[in-house]
Amino acid sequence: MKQPASEARQGGPDGAAGSEPSTQPAGPTAHTTSGTSAAASAKSGTEKGGWRALGLRLDVRNLSLLGVLAALIIVGGITKPDQFLDTNNLQLVLTQASVIGVVTVGMTFVITSGGIDLSVGAIVALSSVWATTLATQEYGFAGILFTAVVVGLGCGLVNGLLIAYGGMVPFIATLAMLASARGLALQITDGKTQIVTVPSVLDLGVPDAYILGIPPLVLVFAAVTVIGWLVLNRTTFGRRTVAVGGNAEAARLAGIDVRRQRLYLYLLSGLCCGIAAFLLIILAGSGQNTNGNLYELDAIAAAIIGGTLLSGGRGTIVGSVLGVLVFTTITNIFALNNLQSDVQQIAKGAIIVAAVLVQRRTLRNGEA
Repeated sequence: MKQPASEARQGGPDGAAGSEPSTQPAGPTAHTTSGTSAAASAKSGTEKGGWRALGLRLDVRNLSLLGVLAALIIVGGITKPDQFLDTNNLQLVLTQASVIGVVTVGMTFVITSGGIDLSVGAIVALSSVWATTLATQEYGFAGILFTAVVVGLGCGLVNGLLIAYGGMVPFIATLAMLASARGLALQITDGKTQIVTVPSVLDLGVPDAYILGIPPLVLVFAAVTVIGWLVLNRTTFGRRTVAVGGNAEAARLAGIDVRRQRLYLYLLSGLCCGIAAFLLIILAGSGQNTNGNLYELDAIAAAIIGGTLLSGGRGTIVGSVLGVLVFTTITNIFALNNLQSDVQQIAKGAIIVAAVLVQRRTLRNGEA
């Protein structure tokens, strides 16, 4: 039995080649089919080439950040050689980078999904003061760690529910959380510093606790970075995050529960804030309502200059970590040279603007 002419020209109902060669029309149609296949192959090759080019650009960006970091180290070594290159100072730089670095890992996931979280600094503050109340400290190390993580997760849950299921714009929802968390942190502390008296927590911040000269906070940051990289690049969760950020409607049609994915992402951001709050407690030995000030801007800036696309659909943990190290090194160099903080903020702003311009240029070249 012969196939209808329309199905024969398309290779059967499923678009596959017909199983009966005698029924396949010859002549110009065959040439058309061949041309279509060639065009599809060419398009596929172009897409693969585009992805390879994108990967190359990301590698170049990371290498560029490494070059910037190396240049900053040289500048610091020239301007303050005895202080900047001192082992204690380098340990301090890595320790300070660890706190904001953990927050940046969570922020990278959120931005990759096309969202934003302006409340991370306030969540860190709330988690740190709630975990350092006298009632919490009675439960020792475990009580402080548990409280910091749970408060961070709770704030992330509220953000996720408002955004994913409440339909609120991420900017508005997280801005409301920023104000609320800051206010609650101030109410808990009454504007006072809460001193930590648990020895097992304080001992983690002294040199005797260092492992092979590496502070425990840096080891935690390294572990969070490795886990974050694996999740974003080697798991279904990471692929869904990128898909939602690239095109949420297409992701929904592909079977991804977009709302649930967004909820998980803000939970992840809250978890990172809770961990960062605990690290900050170890570093400062106290909890204050001013903790985490401007962390949201530093985390967003580090992710952007690292190569994470602000509009979503592309993220890089390695680039974000390099961005954190660049900003932390700049801050350290400015402090050692007694330069005013306003100049430091201007320098950071210039770096952010330059990074966004580079992103736009990269995207135009990729679409060309």
